[in-house]
Amino acid sequence: MAELMRNPRVMRKAQDEVRRVLAGQEMVTEDSLGELRYLPLVIKESLRLHPPAPLLIPRECRSPCRVLGFDVPAGAMVLVNAWAIGRDPKHWDTPEEFVPERFEDSGVDFKGTDFEFIPFGAGRQMCPGKGFGLANMDLALASLLYHFDWELPGGTEPGELDMTERITTRRAGSRPAGRDHDPPALRPLACPHGPRAPVREARFVCFSFFMQEICMSSAHPREHVHVNVPQHQSIKDFFERESPIYYCKKSIFNLQL
Repeated sequence: MAELMRNPRVMRKAQDEVRRVLAGQEMVTEDSLGELRYLPLVIKESLRLHPPAPLLIPRECRSPCRVLGFDVPAGAMVLVNAWAIGRDPKHWDTPEEFVPERFEDSGVDFKGTDFEFIPFGAGRQMCPGKGFGLANMDLALASLLYHFDWELPGGTEPGELDMTERITTRRAGSRPAGRDHDPPALRPLACPHGPRAPVREARFVCFSFFMQEICMSSAHPREHVHVNVPQHQSIKDFFERESPIYYCKKSIFNLQL
């Protein structure tokens, strides 16, 4: 819905289709969604830009192999940055723009066979709840577009809608009244090896533990701790500067292909 509010052209096109196809119905039912053609494209484009699990679920390498010149040992954990893959300009034109029409004459789908678009993962370990989640997205979005007209409050222009992703962690308790505390900034990670060098072992803190460290070391442990840049975006930027694969204690961090 946020992307539709930010793109009025797409909103009008999707809403016109829903109201034309479902005209005369008191409520949206699952049986009536089969005739919609543009709405599934909107959902695909939303999943490309905003996958529900940006780093998917950790995988484990069953046998030693070599990827991009890097030795991946058996038993290594592999994290795939699906968020970065969905925005890779090598595979997508204008990857940062919300353009559902890109899927109109394309055979690319999220069923796990097109590796440039894997919001639900791929292979035998892909998300088992994909069908249930998609059915709920179709029904909910069609209902919102069918029954309501949408506009931004306070005369806000669509281009002013902030789509910046942030991560917020919260510890038990609430913020003390009257206390304003600047959240800690995300510190850049350093690598002891040169850029793009074959890395056999790199000592650096994974982002999940890094965020936990920030929370535990906060001067005000009961406050919200904000990290301005989400981990999947920070990981993408870091690996673009350094090496695409890092090995840390039998874990392969961020295998981004």
